[in-house]
Amino acid sequence: MPATLHEHALFAGSPVLAGVHRLDSGVEPHAHDFLEIAVIGTGAGRHVTSQGERPLRRGQVVVLRPGAWHGFRDCAGLTVANCCLSAQALRAELAPLYDLPMLRRMLWTDPVASGTHGVAVTAVDPAAAEEAVAEIGRLERDLGAGRSRPGRVLGRLVTVLGVLADGRDPVRETVEPAVHPAVAATVARFEEAPAHPWRLDDLARAVSLDPAYLGRLFVRYVGLTPLGFLARLRAERAATLLAHSSLPAARVGAAVGWDDPTYFARRFRTLVGLTPTEYRRRSRSAVGDRPRRPPAPDRTGDGPQDDAS
Repeated sequence: MPATLHEHALFAGSPVLAGVHRLDSGVEPHAHDFLEIAVIGTGAGRHVTSQGERPLRRGQVVVLRPGAWHGFRDCAGLTVANCCLSAQALRAELAPLYDLPMLRRMLWTDPVASGTHGVAVTAVDPAAAEEAVAEIGRLERDLGAGRSRPGRVLGRLVTVLGVLADGRDPVRETVEPAVHPAVAATVARFEEAPAHPWRLDDLARAVSLDPAYLGRLFVRYVGLTPLGFLARLRAERAATLLAHSSLPAARVGAAVGWDDPTYFARRFRTLVGLTPTEYRRRSRSAVGDRPRRPPAPDRTGDGPQDDAS
């Protein structure tokens, strides 16, 4: 199951990729620069992430933020249904998904929480997993049609996400209102200029709130402090530069707002689970293998004043 991992080579104008695959061998651990959702169906295998190696079970849902890495081992008839979302689209045409609390938690909050390295593993009931796999198969067929069907593709994507959201453990879920306007405004500032030397006092003043209150709002709606979220965003942007450019690692760090190379390497490893050099090597190790489209599972204010978790 060959892999190519770079968004610009895969999405070709579409914000979404999808595929249902049967794995009878492993997929080497690899990094990529888009968001991936992997729904586990029947079969057996083991999942490799920065947290170690664990057996896979039917109904597990793996969500990987841009910059995360993972792999599969000891697969035997393992069904993996993939839905991949362009990082650029998540900041543009798919950005409204963030306003839906159930999807915000699935795609943003859970996988960016402290210590996850951008990977969240949850579970849905077997019926929901089966339905999601079937819907991803339909999405794959729509994407493979000879003509563009953006409305059909968007509808399928929303259906897949809805099935997965509805299938999660209701005991674990809490009902959250729409994101607070101050949080949304601050996130927009971070997205627009992640390399700016943001400070919590300045961010709070811009939305007319007390800094401590803005911090509590961020933890509630995002799962991280404001500067912790900024650190995650910088790590994701740095991962893209490491994968796509030949810039020295120190210049990559400076480009996203971490001017000190040693500090950049430390923060990147904390957030991604690899050093910048290791990430670049792993992200490029599969570039020579060109997949069919859609691909298999990957074929398959910060700085010294950081409050990053």
